[in-house]
Amino acid sequence: MTLAIIVVYLGLVLLVGSLSYRLFRGTGEDYFVASRTIGPFLLLMSLFGTNMTAFAILGASGEAYHEGIGVFGLMASISALVIPSVFFFVGTRVWALGKRHGFLTQVQYFRARWDSGALGLVLFVVLIALLIPYLLIGVMAGGITLNQITGGQVPNWVGGLMVCAVVMTYVCYGGLRGTAWANTFQTLVFMILGGLAFFVIVDAMGGFSKALAKVAAQHPELLGRGENIKPLKLLTYTCIPLSVGMFPHMFMHWLTARGARAFRYPLMVYPLCIAAVWVPSVLLGVLGSVDFPGLKGPAANSILVKMINLHAPELLAGLLAAGVFAAVMSSLDSQVLSIGTMFTQDIVRYYGFQNQMSEKMQIFYGRLFVAGVLLLTYVISLFSARSIFKLGVWSFTGFAALFPVVVAALFWRRSTKQGALAAILSVALLWTYFFFQGWQTPGYTVGGTGLMPVAVILAVATLAMVVVSLLTRPPDAAVVGKFFDGAEAAEDN
Repeated sequence: MTLAIIVVYLGLVLLVGSLSYRLFRGTGEDYFVASRTIGPFLLLMSLFGTNMTAFAILGASGEAYHEGIGVFGLMASISALVIPSVFFFVGTRVWALGKRHGFLTQVQYFRARWDSGALGLVLFVVLIALLIPYLLIGVMAGGITLNQITGGQVPNWVGGLMVCAVVMTYVCYGGLRGTAWANTFQTLVFMILGGLAFFVIVDAMGGFSKALAKVAAQHPELLGRGENIKPLKLLTYTCIPLSVGMFPHMFMHWLTARGARAFRYPLMVYPLCIAAVWVPSVLLGVLGSVDFPGLKGPAANSILVKMINLHAPELLAGLLAAGVFAAVMSSLDSQVLSIGTMFTQDIVRYYGFQNQMSEKMQIFYGRLFVAGVLLLTYVISLFSARSIFKLGVWSFTGFAALFPVVVAALFWRRSTKQGALAAILSVALLWTYFFFQGWQTPGYTVGGTGLMPVAVILAVATLAMVVVSLLTRPPDAAVVGKFFDGAEAAEDN
């Protein structure tokens, strides 16, 4: 029955995504950014659903299983403050410039801002490389969920394949509008069912007080105020949410907004949405230490699904598993579409066809690359057995370290293409170095001090941007004027 419920749910997602095709206008702009017509509620749901991945559902519960409730402080609490701020100071400006100049990708913006094709190409490569671990999270989570909820009867590769197939179908068919509609549906599903899962499991454990008492008796360290998380680690983790300012899929959704006023719901409601997802996930990870003691490393990725399978009736377990699938697909779809958009606009069109590429050809190449990326990610997922939380943190680290690039582009006239290129290359080199240093070391920090690599890479990237920009020739005033003089004049429809 559980498997049947999941299959029905996947069918509903396909239906929602396909219905959006009725509004499809047949243009590249409509396929890639929904003709910039997304209103406040859809924008909130698509932004939140895209950002709240399996990292927040399975990853957070798995990390809380090992580290305790202090995990909430690592990401969720500061994200509730940082992310809406980034939406306000960065997202609204990106939307205005995108509408004014017709940008469909962030690479287009940075290339035009500094009038450099080379910078755009380097940035494209770095963004794709950093996004691959993020894509893996979704595919791996689909496999883990289906495997655990069926008691091991369905192998991991089947769940990952189902997720990839469904996402590829509605993304290729409906484009960004189909993705936004599906994201809205799936975000509502995983928020409602996530809350339901929490209350059902806690009730089955005898109530919240009794459940916490069991944890306190067996694993009291998990209920501490993060004593096993070093203060410097907690402090430098605050840099991680800055990644939202450079995610390709978040950039893409910003560009879809109908007007600046469409950002008002994301600014006001986003913190509440974060709490609604992270609090149950973290607490269920901690409670899982009672029912499933002794899980090592990546094995804790499945603790939430194990708890659902143990405490929920079969019908409800199927619905709750569908909620986990919703969280997985609501981010994976936007990520692969953003990659397809960048490949079409920033590689095929820019280097091959320039402005001679027809609307149909743009859509064709976008769909082709979406399918290719999903296939590659699926194949890699078959050989990856890593912590979902740590995969996410490494991906976020790279994107957060690129944040000085977008800040300089939007707010510093004197910044140069050489400065931006130096910042991007410093991120690529240092991220690679720290990745190989820390990948095999649980809880890795720089020199064992508690300092997260993101803080070092972010500081170096900022320094590179400032110093190199000041040492190189100022940008052409005519180019800069396009992005600063009267930039506020974009209409708010």
